[in-house]
Amino acid sequence: MSLTVAESPDSVRLTADRAVAALQRRRITLFARIDHAAGAKSVGLELPDEQLLIFGDPKAGTPLMQDDPTMGYELPLRLLVWDVGGQTMVGYRRPAEVAQDFALVNRSQILERMNAFLTELVAECTATTVPTTGVANGEQQM
Repeated sequence: MSLTVAESPDSVRLTADRAVAALQRRRITLFARIDHAAGAKSVGLELPDEQLLIFGDPKAGTPLMQDDPTMGYELPLRLLVWDVGGQTMVGYRRPAEVAQDFALVNRSQILERMNAFLTELVAECTATTVPTTGVANGEQQM
């Protein structure tokens, strides 16, 4: 499995918080925020900071699952934020690359919109300044 990865100048928590805020501004549902490090700590183990965000928009994902119900394994979308020796990393799988494993008919536009959205989301949550624009001002949606 390959991830598209970017570095963030901020902590795992702050980077994940910024991603969540970006999702909220776009009215995209955050289904779960999983703190893997907290889970490890709860059983007496250590793990550097690592959080997984699970999010999506049924308007974008449903047509893909209508073509191939097994695409539901890849959806909703996920963003992993983790620490490697003090450097925060952000990674995700590009939907268009994953799609080759599924029977999707004429869905390249949806997949490319998802790719563009994820690229924008990562750029926003790893930027040194937080944008103040909202959906009403034309932000990319899935």
